[in-house]
Amino acid sequence: MLNFEFKNPTKILFGKGEIAKISTEVPKDAKVLMIYGGGSIKKNGVYNQVKEALKDHDLHEFGGIPANPEYEVLIDALKFIKENNITYLLAVGGGSVIDGVKFLSAAANYEGEPWEILTKPVRTFEGEGMPFGTILTLPATGSEMNSGYVISRRKTNEKLSSGGPGLFPQFSVLDPEVIRSIPKNQIANGIADAYTHVLEQYMTAPSSADLQERIAESILISLQNAAPKVMSEEFDYDAAGNFMWCCTMALNGLIQKGVITDWAVHAMGHELTAYYGIDHARTLAVITPSHYRYNFETKKGKLAQYAERVWGITEGNVEEKAEKAILKMEEFFQSLNIKTKLSDYTQNFNGTAERIEKAFTERNWSGLGENKNLSPKDAFKIVEMSY
Repeated sequence: MLNFEFKNPTKILFGKGEIAKISTEVPKDAKVLMIYGGGSIKKNGVYNQVKEALKDHDLHEFGGIPANPEYEVLIDALKFIKENNITYLLAVGGGSVIDGVKFLSAAANYEGEPWEILTKPVRTFEGEGMPFGTILTLPATGSEMNSGYVISRRKTNEKLSSGGPGLFPQFSVLDPEVIRSIPKNQIANGIADAYTHVLEQYMTAPSSADLQERIAESILISLQNAAPKVMSEEFDYDAAGNFMWCCTMALNGLIQKGVITDWAVHAMGHELTAYYGIDHARTLAVITPSHYRYNFETKKGKLAQYAERVWGITEGNVEEKAEKAILKMEEFFQSLNIKTKLSDYTQNFNGTAERIEKAFTERNWSGLGENKNLSPKDAFKIVEMSY
């Protein structure tokens, strides 16, 4: 097991009716800005619950944060924060809203050009960001219990990440009841997103960190078990709760401690979202199988372990189990009505691999993957395989 440090200060309020408790979590003297997305919270009752809980607070609002939070919109929110002397942020939404609030937390007291936070990147340490809490309305990214975020900039077709120990939410409310009103395609995205988050931290090489390995595998199995239940038209509170907690546990830092991690899939997937506007989770489902096939020799040991422990595949040698593992993974994504080829999403895919190779070369991204040996040319080949 590798050396590691682990600290996660986010307080979780899990379950039905827990939104009411934010009245005691948000400081009474705070000037609060509630930030949300396209307005679904006004249809599912969350908005009214927040307003009721914070009726004795100085509460302001900023709506319209889009999926793949856009830099230009966030700059408008940043101006609002400064002009109105906001002191506390409340993200009410999914990962995009929460990521946007993390950027705003980091940018609120940053004296330079805000985009520098992502291009340098500038890490935000404890005490430097504006304090914030979250109310999760769409399980997927795990952003409600970690300190990282990803922002898109339409002007330059970039999607970049940053973070730091000062960007953990002070609290996050996880109420499975919100899943009642989520469209099934978004639930599918959430399952695929969380599933791939686990794979990025697990599908590397066999490790001696047995507990992390077993926790990762249990999250994958739980997601597989919950998937048909949360995709059903009949609401199942227990399945919704398991799905929601899996998404949080997939990326709160626990399973990545003491092990090597990958994240090359996300690097390539972000480019596809930036270029084509494809949902983040679906870009991961496109890239993941090709990435594992391209790096088969270095990943076959863990793929075989995944086949045995997660899918119960016991027949065959290491190579045969590993190949079956990739097929089972593809089948799982497809069972969610998620396509696994880039050509399923756009007919303008020719030149995409070259474009990504060029972007990675210009950013000097020459050490992707768990072994830090994947070059922009390797990314070209992986993306080309995904066509």
